[in-house]
Amino acid sequence: MRFEPVSLPATAGALRAEVRAFLAGHHWTPTVRARSWMGFDREFSREVGQRGWIGMVWPREYGGHARSGLERTVVLEEMLAAGAPVGAHWIGDRQSGPLILRLASEEQKRRILPGIARGELAFCIGLSEPEAGSDLAALRTRAERTPGGWKLNGRKIWTTFAHLSDYMIALVRTSAAPEGGSRHAGLSQFLVDLRLSGISIRPIHDMLGEASFNEVTFDDVLLPEDALLGAEGAGWAQATAELAYERSGPDRYLSSFPALAAAVDPLRTVPGAEAPLGRMVARLATLRQMSLSIGGMLERGEQPAQEAALSKDVGNDFEQALPEAIRALMEPDDMPHDLRALLDDLAQLAPTFSLRGGTREILRSIIARELGLR
Repeated sequence: MRFEPVSLPATAGALRAEVRAFLAGHHWTPTVRARSWMGFDREFSREVGQRGWIGMVWPREYGGHARSGLERTVVLEEMLAAGAPVGAHWIGDRQSGPLILRLASEEQKRRILPGIARGELAFCIGLSEPEAGSDLAALRTRAERTPGGWKLNGRKIWTTFAHLSDYMIALVRTSAAPEGGSRHAGLSQFLVDLRLSGISIRPIHDMLGEASFNEVTFDDVLLPEDALLGAEGAGWAQATAELAYERSGPDRYLSSFPALAAAVDPLRTVPGAEAPLGRMVARLATLRQMSLSIGGMLERGEQPAQEAALSKDVGNDFEQALPEAIRALMEPDDMPHDLRALLDDLAQLAPTFSLRGGTREILRSIIARELGLR
């Protein structure tokens, strides 16, 4: 594994100032800010799209803005630091759009990518299934060829924002795995319009009484021929490459950052808080450099799956521990209202940080394999 140093482009300073000025005109409650990229606000996403901050690295002919991946990172950092509700465009911008750009037909690219870049189309990812969560190769949702297309049957679970999204990119089985061969064979990815007949979406309520997760059922859903993304049977390799985008970004260590930002000034007057606060900031700086390094690899066209897994694993440790580390330094009665509200919400949200995008067990299995330990 390697994490080579990466410097931000010369345009980063002006871009960061522009994004901060835009965000300063918005005011969100602590509850919204605590959700980080899990906040879903289509109107805000359209505002972001109007400023050219979605699909930043895509070619202009598909609605993009032909900017660098590291410039995009600057925008992501500022959005997460502010706790902006970016969920309506986050998945489409982060992974679904790049996958479509790489694998979809020309017609699909021109039809779908500009809508993502404008902040008008929301995406979800169909991976886990009942009895096939961590063991994803055991999935049973199937797509069978029909005249002029495909017929889709099965279920997906823990699908974030499915009830609010326009499209899903689903990993399904199109042929049986060969006996004695890789169970990953025979898997394919499909672009699924969630408005199609035969799709039902059931919300799954969490500890906060909210329902960002869903169970999605496909009952004889008819898909057009070009709903297949990439090559039939290549879905596992495609999905694995896609997860490098999901696991390496600043959302994997900044989920609790609004609480740290809110705690700095109050902690200045707390005796003995300097060293613990310094350790938090030092870990944050290290995680940021790791994420930037992976961003540089992705921009060079590399596939840093193992580095992304390590970055997410240690990033999740940090963002889960941060709220309680702050709480341990201050008495509740001494906390400003916004900080206490942020910490209360994060206490309930933090357990999910190491579930989304792959559990610790899966990530550590990937890391161990890279190190030759399994």
